[in-house]
Amino acid sequence: MRFVFALALALPLGAAEYTIDSRHSSASFAVRHMMVSNVRGQFSKVTGRIVYDPAKVETSLVEASIDVSTIDTREPKRDADLKSDEFFDVARFPEMRFRSTKVWKEASGLKMSGELTLHGVTQPVVLTVEGPSPEVKHASGAMMIGVSGTTKISRKAFGLTWNRVLETGAVVVGDEVTVTIDIEALRK
Repeated sequence: MRFVFALALALPLGAAEYTIDSRHSSASFAVRHMMVSNVRGQFSKVTGRIVYDPAKVETSLVEASIDVSTIDTREPKRDADLKSDEFFDVARFPEMRFRSTKVWKEASGLKMSGELTLHGVTQPVVLTVEGPSPEVKHASGAMMIGVSGTTKISRKAFGLTWNRVLETGAVVVGDEVTVTIDIEALRK
């Protein structure tokens, strides 16, 4: 994630580079619990950058890192379990990373494919993108944009396999996880 200087020199004409504002950005997830309801959680520290040209969205780029230790499901014991080696193994894998590989327009809006690295495993994902918003002026005077992306992943595909079968045949944790990242980013 330290190629910022080299890539900044090669920005496409008309593109702007933005730094993710970690104070106003987050990543969240929802997963089935005991197959009866969704448990939701959030990661509060997202950093990275966006390169965006509204006239040529296909030249856009997103790089984001998420501090896994900031997980919050509003239940401290569950958060401790999720940080343990049975789930995210924060001691060995302290961050998850996303790097876009392609951005394109569809009738419903933007799509973005990329590589998500989680728990030491990298898998391709496709995000449905909402935004980017038009630029607005931040209180600091810098111009800013907002963007959200959502995807669904398989826990097992990333090596997150802990589970338990209940006497009813249901499992404690579903395999499919909906992941959403909400970003505010300031133009450099």
